[in-house]
Amino acid sequence: MSEDEPTGDENDDGAGADPAELEAIREDLDAVESDLGGIEDDLEDAETEDDLDVVEADLESVRTDLETVEIPDPPETDDEDEDEDEDDEPAPEEELQDRYDDLESDLDDLGDDLEDQRGPYAEDVVSEIDGVSGTITGTRWTVEGDEELIEATDSFLAGLNDLLGSSVSTADDLEPASGAELGESGAQEGNVPETLDATLDDATEAVEDADLDPDDDAEIIAGLLEATDDFESEVDEATEWTDLEVREQLRREGFYDVLDHVKDFPPEWHALKVHEKRGNVDQILLAYDSLGSEFMEEHCLESLERMGPEEAIEPMVQKAGRRDEAAIRILGKIGVAEEQVVDALVDYVDSNPDLQKPAFRALGEIGAEEAVEPLAQQLVADNPDVRSWAARALGLIGDTRAIEPLSDVLEDDDEDRVRASAAWALSQIGTKTALEIVTEYEDDRAYLVQAEADRVDLSEEPAA
Repeated sequence: MSEDEPTGDENDDGAGADPAELEAIREDLDAVESDLGGIEDDLEDAETEDDLDVVEADLESVRTDLETVEIPDPPETDDEDEDEDEDDEPAPEEELQDRYDDLESDLDDLGDDLEDQRGPYAEDVVSEIDGVSGTITGTRWTVEGDEELIEATDSFLAGLNDLLGSSVSTADDLEPASGAELGESGAQEGNVPETLDATLDDATEAVEDADLDPDDDAEIIAGLLEATDDFESEVDEATEWTDLEVREQLRREGFYDVLDHVKDFPPEWHALKVHEKRGNVDQILLAYDSLGSEFMEEHCLESLERMGPEEAIEPMVQKAGRRDEAAIRILGKIGVAEEQVVDALVDYVDSNPDLQKPAFRALGEIGAEEAVEPLAQQLVADNPDVRSWAARALGLIGDTRAIEPLSDVLEDDDEDRVRASAAWALSQIGTKTALEIVTEYEDDRAYLVQAEADRVDLSEEPAA
């Protein structure tokens, strides 16, 4: 052989990897996929932390196996041939890389599911108690607030002692400062927060001393977490010094007029519920604008979402502009396709999935025809969830311009659940053309698509 002749190892013709090598890679990926299926079953059957430890070890082993698989680069093509090859089947190396990526994603998802299934742990209880304690010491309270903190702490400790068999309690002589003991500003200057902080240190020590096992003592830990959540809510509701100014404003605006009395603190949540029942949107918006509490803001938004009042459009458009999911949902419930509403929602059509989901739904609920084109563009998004949400939003809008792109999804999409969403959307559009497209899939490979086709009733003449 002359020095100029190529050796058998050289690959200057861009023909790609050796078929035998590709087949070996496929077998490796098949093995990883099979192992993942077994691990998924083991995770579903896991009942103890030891079981989960075994699953975690198996996941790491499979991850190591996957990381040893090396996918060769696809053969290079001449730039002038790229346009001609756009419709060609992907190279085997590209298919293998896609499969590798899917398996890697499945591994991550199983890891997340594993972590979700763990616990809860005693450390979670200690962390929650420390958080409440920090709120108590980091806030300036009124006399009423001190009274409410003592009552809330006593209630929490009673539950903790019942679960642990401990005897932690507040000092018998602990009382809020009297009016004469207030500071120059009128704010509470007593020692209640500091004393409660020390008492809660005793509570966390009792939890740690109990040496709770996440398996054997799961019910006790769950009970402690529930008690801690209730404790946190009661502390959030306790009267801060800064609340007084806000409450005076609300009182002058008649917010508390729906209550028989305002001696019990805090009355805001109770008043909010009454105003919701009576449809007093202006009072709910007043509370939303005035109260600085995250707790009350959350409940104001929940009330507005249940009511869907048009009076809330302006503030919810502003809040939606700050990437707030609750405000986006509320705009959908209001259901008015004003230009400012549609513009605010369309801004999130090409966003992250956390914002896309409520935005798509809201656009569908308000029937925003201006959103048909940007939503249709999301039918080819990489994320199948996004494609499915976009299809259903288009179905809710019901614009016939969506028939063709939805038909393409039904015919070509790789995910059957996305295809089923497209079939549902075409049925919602409900024209003769749309329904006839769906009926062509009565014998589809996917049950979800078949089910949507079976629901179509052409006995009644649909619109053309």
